[in-house]
Amino acid sequence: MTPRYLPVLVGLVLLDCAGVSARAAAVEAPAAPAQSAPAAPAAPLAWKELPANQQELLHAYAKNWDTLPPARQQALSRGANRWLSMDPEARAQARERFQNWQKLPAERRELIRQRWERFQQLDPQSKAIVRENFNAYMHLPPGKRRALRERWLAATPEQRQRMIERMRERKAHQHHPAQDGRAHEGGAPP
Repeated sequence: MTPRYLPVLVGLVLLDCAGVSARAAAVEAPAAPAQSAPAAPAAPLAWKELPANQQELLHAYAKNWDTLPPARQQALSRGANRWLSMDPEARAQARERFQNWQKLPAERRELIRQRWERFQQLDPQSKAIVRENFNAYMHLPPGKRRALRERWLAATPEQRQRMIERMRERKAHQHHPAQDGRAHEGGAPP
């Protein structure tokens, strides 16, 4: 397994596994507000300052480590830390997902990368909504997931927009009790 893909793998697989419904929510969610100050540039990491277990894992980068952009060095280091913290079962799952990722056509991988970048631009509340929708989707029986995916793929852009609006309305009703005049003062039933 090539460690340089680990930082990207988990997020991309997360988005791709959800099927189009969660990705649609990510694409349709409002964009994050402009940041007031640009992020500070990543500081370069010296190869010799990496812990030995990271150096062992990232050995393929040893010769050209100093030529990598600092942000890439930081990402590789974070990915190595995640890998090293995984139990054997989690590593096996990550390897399998990575192999599935490698089998995807280049165009599909690029589409997933673009969607991941859009997801990363969302504000925390919108990210939480996408994650919640993903979890709800993954808890559906496989037949319902397949039917939902097929319905989404067959829908026109206008129909997709209506589907998203209905989903948002249902979510709003779930999080805010209906105020239809039947509620009693103090919240107690009659």
